[in-house]
Amino acid sequence: MKKLKTDELNRLSIEEFKNTKKNPIVVVLDNVRSLNNVGSAFRTSDAFAVEKLYLCGITGTPPNREINKTAIGAQDSVNWEHVKETQTALETLKSEGYTIVALEQTDESKTLQDFAPTQENKYAFVFGNEVMGVDDKALALVDECIEIPQFGTKHSLNVSVTIGVALWDYLAKSI
Repeated sequence: MKKLKTDELNRLSIEEFKNTKKNPIVVVLDNVRSLNNVGSAFRTSDAFAVEKLYLCGITGTPPNREINKTAIGAQDSVNWEHVKETQTALETLKSEGYTIVALEQTDESKTLQDFAPTQENKYAFVFGNEVMGVDDKALALVDECIEIPQFGTKHSLNVSVTIGVALWDYLAKSI
């Protein structure tokens, strides 16, 4: 076994990536305060070829050295937009036919393994603030909530980890 070198991975160039068909996924960051988490969201969005990344509220935007540090160039490949209010982004996505899914612990959340996406739907996944979670005003607009089961003493995963787990699970179920 040998580890592959970067040039052996046959990755797309930024221009090629921008012109490829994307997965029917949008990622919405609701007031995410850590710029490292934002950069990670860019990198994960690139890895899973999402259509768009919405950076809402206080969520930082490129160009930014801290975002770039974890995005490692994905801030240039991923289509993104800053929207002042998360609710505005969600209303737009609903009008475009997206099913809005928040990753949040609520009295109506279903576990990730019980989430059953359909290939007919386009999905927008909402990820909230590291401390407060998804804002209540945004939560009022979602179609369903899912949560990732955990077995330790903490109540949540880091938002960047949650993004990776949720997107991988969605794609694994829909491919």
